Amino acid sequence: MGSQSVPVSKFRSGLILSTVLVASLTVAACSNTRARPKLAYEERPVEMLYNTGYDRLERRRWRDAIDYFQEVERQHPYSEWARHSILMQIYAYYQNGNYAEAIAASDRFIQLFPGNPSAAYAYYMKAICFFEQITDVGREQGYAENALAALKDVARRYPGTAYASDALVKIEMVNDQLAGKEMAIGRYYQRAHQPLAAMNRYRVVVDNPDFQRTSHAPEALYRLVEVNLELGLKDEAVRNGAVLGHNFPGSPWYAEAYTLLTRQGDRPEVEPEARREGWLSRIIPG
Repeated sequence: MGSQSVPVSKFRSGLILSTVLVASLTVAACSNTRARPKLAYEERPVEMLYNTGYDRLERRRWRDAIDYFQEVERQHPYSEWARHSILMQIYAYYQNGNYAEAIAASDRFIQLFPGNPSAAYAYYMKAICFFEQITDVGREQGYAENALAALKDVARRYPGTAYASDALVKIEMVNDQLAGKEMAIGRYYQRAHQPLAAMNRYRVVVDNPDFQRTSHAPEALYRLVEVNLELGLKDEAVRNGAVLGHNFPGSPWYAEAYTLLTRQGDRPEVEPEARREGWLSRIIPG
């Protein structure tokens, strides 16, 4: 099993768009403005500004839409339209790939309207913007750490909502990413013949309750078998092999650990196939 990066494809489910549309005011689209105008300050009816921005949003002209919604805020800062315009800016910035601006707009909405029901959307979009900037495990994981904190905040603040449900799924993905980073560093140290440094990284994966549920946990236990044998700590190697066999009896990493330990004259609890058959027999008698 090599290191795996978390998929970070664009989040295009209906959750983001439907929330923005529900949060927005019901207005008729203004269809008589085709070209993007110069948005020098000129007092205009708020309905015209908002409707034109909404029209640009539906046409996927994100930058134009942002300009109009910003103008709503500038000319009518204390209106209901301004509040909805910030939500629209968050969405347009996100769709245009301007993640930093989307996060800043989300923070602005949260600061101005912390108790508003639409604050849930702002918290969620902030987390999504961090999530979509996660890079592969070979790079710095600052975005992953920020995404994890923001996603946990969404799940804690809004339990039982669609936002929380999606956040919980993505939390597992981010944990897998961060565990993969620890494994990549551990393998690097192991290849460099620094078993103690490698062991410390593998132990992070094994000891962290969030990482124990990731796809990297079986390999981490196997690598601990390897490095403990390299250090001459046979009892500790056998113990890690037993933990691996108990928790992941059908894993190919347990089969590898079993083979490695038997070659050293040690024997884990049971053979991999015997353990797997025993586990299946409890589910399907006979």
